[in-house]
Amino acid sequence: MPRIALNFQDGVTRFIDADEGESIADAAYRQSVNVPLDCANGVCGTCKAFCQSGDHDPGSYIADALSDAEAAEGYMLCCQTRARSDMVIDIPASSEACKVRPRNTIVEIVNIESLSAHRIRLSVEPVEGAIPMFLPGQYVNITAPNEKLSRAYSFTSAPGGGVATFLIQNLRGGRMSSYLRMKAKTGDRLLIDGPFGSFYLRRPMRPVLFVAGGTGVGPFLSMLEYLTDQGNCGQPVRLLYGTRDAADLVELERIGQLGARLRNFSYLTTCSGHGSQHRLTGRVTDHMSAGALNGGDVDLYLCGPPGMVESGRQHAAKLGVSPANIYFEKFIAAAASPGQ
Repeated sequence: MPRIALNFQDGVTRFIDADEGESIADAAYRQSVNVPLDCANGVCGTCKAFCQSGDHDPGSYIADALSDAEAAEGYMLCCQTRARSDMVIDIPASSEACKVRPRNTIVEIVNIESLSAHRIRLSVEPVEGAIPMFLPGQYVNITAPNEKLSRAYSFTSAPGGGVATFLIQNLRGGRMSSYLRMKAKTGDRLLIDGPFGSFYLRRPMRPVLFVAGGTGVGPFLSMLEYLTDQGNCGQPVRLLYGTRDAADLVELERIGQLGARLRNFSYLTTCSGHGSQHRLTGRVTDHMSAGALNGGDVDLYLCGPPGMVESGRQHAAKLGVSPANIYFEKFIAAAASPGQ
């Protein structure tokens, strides 16, 4: 049974299952998701959406509802399309407009590990049911009910696992990191809400370059786990991973193990701290060479602090290279936000 990820304009993602021969719209309505719909006959075009990935039968419709050019670009009609595989679909409406209700999952802490003075790995498992499905790279809001505290963190684990992991920056004065470091213990319960976010792995159609700054490596760990689980993706995958200090280059053993299983994968690390003795130094974006950008025939993913993300975009422009696609997510430390 195909599983369909519906991505809404406000960043909410909802997964639905589609029976054989069932249209996307019918499957959504059966599962209480009201995607935009009017005629249901392939005539009006109200249910037009963009297919990010997946094999499907487009069904029948008239050109006024969906032109040949739009279909060639990847657009489809939810009322006519039948899934032949798992799919990812962008719905041009908000989740609220489609009556998508938030889904909260109660989880309990399995482990809290200090990976460095500034990095914490949090592992949780559901009290009942399963960890919500997500696209590799997406995030959830994690709430500590007794602390009246909520923060957004990206999964570092692959979708479908029994245990979910997160990489958390241990900030001085950070409320969540202080809670995890000083109060939380195995068995304590948390609430997770999501998934959310448009920063997720697209189907690799060309070489892929991941560029991570600090804890921005987190979503890429999830992507690498997913690619490894899926087998060879058929495209070269390269990770550039930078931190200020070498001690914060965490999860390298895990990256190495994934790389040993993922064909055509390579990575390098760099440290930007003054006087660093690391083999490579400087900002991670400084190591985005024209070769790594493959002359523009590359999907570029950037994740980290806002300055690092903007530096990556500007560096590519200075090299005169325009990547085929650029996807990015900016991390802002909660402790540095107003009112925290």
